[in-house]
Amino acid sequence: MEMNMRKQLTKRVITAMAFCAFLSAAAAAGAYADEPAEITFCLDWTPNTNHTGVYAAQALGYYEEAGLDVQIVQPPENGAVLMCAAGQAQFAVDAQDTMAAALDQDEPLGITAVAAMIQHNTSGILSRGGDGIDTPKGLEGKTYSTWESPIELAMIEYVMTQDGGDFSSVQLIPNDITDEPAALAAGQTDAVWVFYGWSGINAEVEGVDCDYWAFSDISPELDYYTPVIVANNDFLEESPDTARAFLEATAKGYEYAAEHPKEAADMLIEGDTTGSLKGSEDLVYASQEWLSGRYIDDADKWGVFDEERWNAFYGWLSENDLTSHDLTGKGFSNDYLG
Repeated sequence: MEMNMRKQLTKRVITAMAFCAFLSAAAAAGAYADEPAEITFCLDWTPNTNHTGVYAAQALGYYEEAGLDVQIVQPPENGAVLMCAAGQAQFAVDAQDTMAAALDQDEPLGITAVAAMIQHNTSGILSRGGDGIDTPKGLEGKTYSTWESPIELAMIEYVMTQDGGDFSSVQLIPNDITDEPAALAAGQTDAVWVFYGWSGINAEVEGVDCDYWAFSDISPELDYYTPVIVANNDFLEESPDTARAFLEATAKGYEYAAEHPKEAADMLIEGDTTGSLKGSEDLVYASQEWLSGRYIDDADKWGVFDEERWNAFYGWLSENDLTSHDLTGKGFSNDYLG
């Protein structure tokens, strides 16, 4: 009997312990149910007007309202995409052209582009005004500062050929430029690839006479998406609702920036913890005024990808042997946009 009593007592103790453990777990779950989901968002560069919508969403409390605690961080030395693919950031900033290397592998990196920060490609070639480089053919015999990227150089050759130019005559020099208008004015280079919304506007602010042409105006297939927000694939699979909440709040930030350039620019400046924008307020305001109308542009809503336009660029890469895999239809999704 004593043995049976001990067995019964042991069973009761075990049952009680299990019940207590259950209550503790339930209490813990309840305690954390209202905790915001932590999101790390990695920039591709120092803060600039490409990123304003994210800073506006932060400043206006859109992330907090969505139950998110968003930390905006600088990219590590090996880049934002690798950080995101490794799960150290749920979201990061990249571009469709540079994403190609991450996707063009037998085992692609685990990232997906989930929103277009700007609807069209706003990059092109900036040169000194009057030097005759106002068209691609004008690069003949001139110096061009290059990052030595195969896609970059193939695009230059492509548009020059279309314009009747000879790419082999271009003198390629390393691109170590930090202030493009100043470098052009000083004769350090004849031409450099820029995003007009920042460097082109900077030329206007600095009063440097420059010529410019855009890739998207030369060839429709080069009107790719840059920059984009990419997400970690495992995160998307495990937390799709959180991903949607983040993008919905971010969309509200970009919609606000599109309608309120000055106020949004102030939020970017105030939110910049790197100090890189200090002293550049005039550039930020001018850039924001130019770029705000281009976040959504002719799309139905912010962030959405046009499948045909996405595939046109990756199809062009494949046709020109710039990728070893056919990337059409890969690497992007509209499923997480509201």
